Amino acid sequence: MRDWVLQLVTDPLESRLPLVDAVAAAARGGVDMVQVREKGAAAADLLTRVRALRAAVGAGTRVMVNDRLDVAMAAAVDGVHLAARSLPPDEARRLLPAAAGWLLGVSVHGVAEARAAAAAGADYLTFGHVFPSGSKPGVPSRGVAALAEVVAAVDRPVLAIGGIVPDNVGQVLATGCAGVAVIRALLGARDPEAEARALRAAMDATHGRPRFALGRVSTVRS
Repeated sequence: MRDWVLQLVTDPLESRLPLVDAVAAAARGGVDMVQVREKGAAAADLLTRVRALRAAVGAGTRVMVNDRLDVAMAAAVDGVHLAARSLPPDEARRLLPAAAGWLLGVSVHGVAEARAAAAAGADYLTFGHVFPSGSKPGVPSRGVAALAEVVAAVDRPVLAIGGIVPDNVGQVLATGCAGVAVIRALLGARDPEAEARALRAAMDATHGRPRFALGRVSTVRS
């Protein structure tokens, strides 16, 4: 994987195109990690969707499942991403297969949450929302300074999410975070591949390196 990770978080309601088509196009444009998030979906329906997306993006793109550890394991993807109401990270870590390569991601909103998630076994953290976002209407953004504090506070890769576009991704990556996660910026586009290429190009043009690179994370499984 590249130094900077570009993750696409799925939301069928945000996608202009059929979701599988949009995600496949974004992967061709430079997305290297997909988090399948469909809140409230039945397990069987979600499993079908995850398998379809896994096939559509190919083996070179990591696939995570939001919240549903059971579906992630059944689909044999790359890991699970936990939110505030998901299983506690330490419980999820205990249940994950012992084979190397399984990733455990956790969404956090501040330094205390980030430290707790890291201590509980998270492989990477997602912090946001950094800029105003249509996915969080009416909720104040946390800003780049708060992102930088989280990045400095933990020995884990941190992805930034929320309102990130080519014009502002440079200042986001300057914090030392491992990359960015986006939803509407790609799924809401008429041409997700072109938009992903533009965002990828802006990321790759950014000087510096992540403090901890997600592509190089290595966690010992017990």
